[in-house]
Amino acid sequence: MPRLTKSSESLTGQLLIAMPGMEDPRFQRTVIYMCAHNEDGAMGLVVNRLFGSITFEDLLEQLDMNISQPANNPPVHYGGPVESGRGFVLHSTDYVRDGTLVVNDDVALTATIDILRAISEDRGPRRNLLLLGYAGWGPGQLDAEFQANGWLNAPCDEKLLFDTDLDAKWERAIGKLGVSVSMLSGEAGHA
Repeated sequence: MPRLTKSSESLTGQLLIAMPGMEDPRFQRTVIYMCAHNEDGAMGLVVNRLFGSITFEDLLEQLDMNISQPANNPPVHYGGPVESGRGFVLHSTDYVRDGTLVVNDDVALTATIDILRAISEDRGPRRNLLLLGYAGWGPGQLDAEFQANGWLNAPCDEKLLFDTDLDAKWERAIGKLGVSVSMLSGEAGHA
């Protein structure tokens, strides 16, 4: 995983949107929040897919947290194919503790057990996504995928990021660019 640092000329804090022609099934119709993008590579979290059958309560139990009835039971999202046993919480910046990476004014990332306890006790961030795994790219890899017409990027807003309508998130993210999905082609063009 690349160092989690911010760069002024990067995709950090933006949405990465899979093009309609994306062939990799792990990323088809995905929307990825970019946590880091710099010369070391990139790291992001898929924000429009659930992890599967695991629940927040299952996760608390697996971590031996001894919380029998959490005040909140958020869904567990699929953050990406890398290190699927590693957990992250993407959240609003009203919760910042040691170990929190503040990505921008609206969004932060924390990967500690303390935030899970805070969420379970209704003391956590106002808005959050609990994710397992992440999407990662080596140096230059994401740039090459852009040149191959694999991705679009769009500015992120908190409403879209934390929206619970996962099925509509991909089309809504593309809509932020002022185009509809039907206008996009999966084929790369050359002048």
